Amino acid sequence: MKSALITGITGQDGSYLAEILLAKGYRVYGLVRRSSSLARNRIDHLQRMSASSGERHHGVLQLVYGDMNDGASLRHIVDEARPDEVYNLAGQSHVRVSFDVPEHTADIDALGTLRLLEALRETKLDVRFYQASSSELFGARDALPLNESSPFRPRSPYAVAKLFAYWTTVNYRESYGMYAVNGILFNHESPRRGENFVTRKITLGAASIKLGIQSKLVLGNLDAKRDWGYARDYMEAAWLMLQQPAPDDYVVATGESHSIKDFLSEAFGCLDLDWQQYVETDARYMRPAEVETVIGDATKARRVLGWQPRTSFRELVRMMVDHDLGQLRKEVGSSLLHPEKLV
Repeated sequence: MKSALITGITGQDGSYLAEILLAKGYRVYGLVRRSSSLARNRIDHLQRMSASSGERHHGVLQLVYGDMNDGASLRHIVDEARPDEVYNLAGQSHVRVSFDVPEHTADIDALGTLRLLEALRETKLDVRFYQASSSELFGARDALPLNESSPFRPRSPYAVAKLFAYWTTVNYRESYGMYAVNGILFNHESPRRGENFVTRKITLGAASIKLGIQSKLVLGNLDAKRDWGYARDYMEAAWLMLQQPAPDDYVVATGESHSIKDFLSEAFGCLDLDWQQYVETDARYMRPAEVETVIGDATKARRVLGWQPRTSFRELVRMMVDHDLGQLRKEVGSSLLHPEKLV
């Protein structure tokens, strides 16, 4: 049984990757922080599946306690788990929030990656390492679409921290011969996206407005354009990167760009609503340094990995809206709403 360590397993990407690996028969070690708050709703179903399944093709999930700001705990976990693959998905991942907590973002996203790579180097294991890099590395560029050869120009504390982690990964690959790769993932969303991210804020807001729970939605820059894909598709690409004969870095993207207005139109349109009647803007949600347009070129991933996105922009938005509408119905259903008000 192959084994993998996933940092950030309780996040959107970590939960999807764990599903993929468990289905392939891996023993999955999921790094979680020890705290009084056990917010693990994204992986609860995986723990139940792992505990109840006796089928040979199903893997095993085991949670281990540690922290990306504690090198000693990372070394202990690596030494105990002795994984074949390590996927570093942990971090403070909200770009706007990184302007408010730059030191924390740098400590976890930048130095946390360094600590983990050092732990792997010191144990001298034959392990393959995946670093979750980001399209935010590129910043504001005129030459689009962006690929592995495009120059970097980070425009946020988050992007700067990710740039440190990117080059640290490359350095450990070149200096110590480690199998270490960067997955430069463009924006990827899902029903498991955090509610403070703009895409989930939109789908949850649209569903809430449809059900009469709220009357308006307040956002920042509506003209920003992003290359949005489905998180599960992108985690399949992450796995493929560690199955190649030699380590390398890959852009993962759809090659399509849509504005926030496009996302609003699609989400509210799913519910027969006109977004312009409900959406307001507020400068509080604007970034100090904005990246207006992002679009990726995943030609290399298609050619080398045989990967391509399987979920369209429209399908992604519909999936998220349907999920949030269903969840809200469950939460407030009979106690707050009359049946005739439901879609």
